[in-house]
Amino acid sequence: MEEESNVTYLTFGGHVELHKYRYLYFMVVFTIYILILCSNSAIVYLIWNQQDLHEPMYIFIAALLLNSVLFSAVIYPKLLVDFLSEKQIIYYRACLVQYFMFYALSNSEFLLLAAMAYDRYVSICKPLQYLTIMRKTTISIFLALSWLLPAFLDIGITIMTANQQLCSFTLEAIFCNNSIYKLFCVPSKAISVYGVLIFLILNVVPVIFIVFTYTRILIICYHSSGEVRIKAAQTCVPHLLVLINYFILIAYVVIAGRLESDFPKTARLIMSLQLALCHAVFNPIIYGLNMKEISKHLKRLFCGDKM
Repeated sequence: MEEESNVTYLTFGGHVELHKYRYLYFMVVFTIYILILCSNSAIVYLIWNQQDLHEPMYIFIAALLLNSVLFSAVIYPKLLVDFLSEKQIIYYRACLVQYFMFYALSNSEFLLLAAMAYDRYVSICKPLQYLTIMRKTTISIFLALSWLLPAFLDIGITIMTANQQLCSFTLEAIFCNNSIYKLFCVPSKAISVYGVLIFLILNVVPVIFIVFTYTRILIICYHSSGEVRIKAAQTCVPHLLVLINYFILIAYVVIAGRLESDFPKTARLIMSLQLALCHAVFNPIIYGLNMKEISKHLKRLFCGDKM
């Protein structure tokens, strides 16, 4: 990259009527950010602090919620600053860092969800082998792969992106994602192919695996008692709905960044906010409060209920 590109800053052009609603945007997003930090962190602390929650299922939940906190920290602080700033700008190198962290943590979420699905699959479909399969070593390997594999793959595409010459400096987004590809002077086929491979490996394959495991669980529970069927449906269906919604949002970001035609600015803003909000807000509810043991400890922590 030429030397002048190293000090280039980019302008975020994805905001809608920011001058008119900046304070409303700030208050709403700030409130949601605090809610995300408090809800996710409280459950992570509970799982870390309570010995009876040191089981594979809860460890994966804690990792998922910690991932949500890190993901939010990548997006929200800069977004809040931009709401109150006259110019919504970011240095190109800082944008590349945000781009890398955004995709690394987003992709980690799918692998963590896949690890959780496998844990539930072994627990329900192979209960006699559960303790043998889900050992501490297995859990550590799953957690390491969930964070290191996306980081390894995404650092490659980030380096490739950093080496591209820019001819435009207005990013049609509210944070750095693959909309940056539209700023290149010459489209990169290598980046497009590499990006699709990452999407297939880190998003599509885990989603197929998760759907398969939950389907197997539901089939097995269907042949059990009515109470077991209801409990399985209450657990699996919300997980699948959240997963499918998140996958659609990620797929939108991947596809939109590669299409020549432009989406309406308002539509892009809504989809971007959903991606930044939905999983970080709903994960503590679906994977935390919905769990009986976690809910019990939260009541004890905040309400002083006796166990």
